[in-house]
Amino acid sequence: MLDATLSALADPTRRAIVGLLSESELSVGEVVDNFELTQSAISRHLDVLEHARLIERRREGQRRICSLSAEPLEELSDWLQGYKRFWKGSLKRLDKNLSRRNQ
Repeated sequence: MLDATLSALADPTRRAIVGLLSESELSVGEVVDNFELTQSAISRHLDVLEHARLIERRREGQRRICSLSAEPLEELSDWLQGYKRFWKGSLKRLDKNLSRRNQ
């Protein structure tokens, strides 16, 4: 699932859609209103996000409501945590080197 998540998030429009949906659920029309793209183009982006299980869509009458799904983002966060030690260590070494130069 991580590959699908990373692939879906590689596109800036899809990342922007995820950002919008992190604030609140939106109808497909409301998502479209936030972009200068056709409804067809946004629908294709939503299809990719849904296939990656980053969003869920449900019907409410005539409207299709999109909401963010946390599970794939949690998996991505867990994966990235493994690299946090690397970055912290690199930053500590950089800080130590900079401190030595300033003495």
